[in-house]
Amino acid sequence: MSNLKHAINLTLFLFAVWLLLSGHYTPLLLMLGLLSTLLVVFLAFRADLIDRENQPVLIKPTVLFYWGWLGREIIKSNIDVCRRILDPRMPISPSMFTIRASQKSDLGRVTYANSITLVPGTVTVDVEEDEFTVHALTREAATDLQSGEMNRRVCDVEDVF
Repeated sequence: MSNLKHAINLTLFLFAVWLLLSGHYTPLLLMLGLLSTLLVVFLAFRADLIDRENQPVLIKPTVLFYWGWLGREIIKSNIDVCRRILDPRMPISPSMFTIRASQKSDLGRVTYANSITLVPGTVTVDVEEDEFTVHALTREAATDLQSGEMNRRVCDVEDVF
């Protein structure tokens, strides 16, 4: 029953994406879009490819708050990296370090690793179980990441996944 619920959610999510990307809202095209979405989900369901990890994340307030926080971090880091590029007197201090991920699921750890890489000036270089090797462009970026704020925030939204 759980897979059927995921299949229905996946159908709705894929059809919504199709609607946003197509931009055509005539009855014929809407029906063809819905039929193609149903066919894709049916084939995935029959091939037993629908599971918890490929389920689209339902938009819940905790996820929206995380995206907002991550967006602010990306903007702040973009500004910092741009300033360092444009003003060569601003120091960079590249470093490689390891941090622990507290997430319980693979999807939570992937979200954390990708969030690190999305923020300019930091890149997740390697993942070994719950230990990430990260490259940071500046000491400040490394300190921010080592403070554990992002790790905590991803843990807070992990139950949504």
